[in-house]
Amino acid sequence: MLYVCPTPIGNLEDITLRVLRTLKEVDLIAAEDTRHTVRLLRHYNIQTPLISLHEHNEASRVGLLVQKLQEGKEIALVSDAGMPGISDPGRLLINAVIEAGIPCTVLPGANAAVTAFVQSGLPSDEFLFYGFLPRKGKQREAELMKLAQIPYPIVFYEAPHRLVETLHDILRTFGNRPASISRELTKIYEETNRGSLEELLEHFQSEPPRGEFVITVAGLEVGEPGALGEMTEGDIKRTLQELLDGGSTKRAAVQEVAKRYRLPKNLVYQLALELD
Repeated sequence: MLYVCPTPIGNLEDITLRVLRTLKEVDLIAAEDTRHTVRLLRHYNIQTPLISLHEHNEASRVGLLVQKLQEGKEIALVSDAGMPGISDPGRLLINAVIEAGIPCTVLPGANAAVTAFVQSGLPSDEFLFYGFLPRKGKQREAELMKLAQIPYPIVFYEAPHRLVETLHDILRTFGNRPASISRELTKIYEETNRGSLEELLEHFQSEPPRGEFVITVAGLEVGEPGALGEMTEGDIKRTLQELLDGGSTKRAAVQEVAKRYRLPKNLVYQLALELD
């Protein structure tokens, strides 16, 4: 049996009794960083052996762990914080275990995305967890353009040294929406800042970001500039092409479509480039 065990995202008391019992009873714990996990185990006087399973060795180590499970061993999978497989290693092992027909159970517990979404106070019964945005320019821009059309809050993870750049990119693509930024959740210096994206960007430009961050951004409202409604990208491209065929310049066509359908100019311009 493989037990997927969430661990505290900061405060060591945020761990369930069931997870603690499981970590004590299994034969082996597969951990993202054994040096990090050993501190948790020592805190609760758990002496179960550890084996590393991180992004650089997961693909090569899956076979060994599946073999141990097939031999009847019980293994717990943990990451440094939160739920394994959610913006953390573990997904390859979980998939391999399921494909091999080995029992796998996921224990509930701490999760930064859910905690930050509830703490944001943004009104919605739905949200999209995205995690970390791509770092490369074109892929990053394409993802943000798609996400800008989602009508419910979106939750991102970000490191401190990339926070300001990410806020700038989200603001440029989404417009000045309400948002919430939480850092160091459940820890001594836990902090949540709420406001518009412009206000939050200004705040973190003047206050150097420290800690790990969760960004929650409001979804697209009906009637807000950028709402595609029933229109598809194909519809927008056809409208652009009609204007271009009618003698409009690319710039004029982009401006006209953006104004007519209340869309962000950069989104329309990107679609216009795809016509070339």
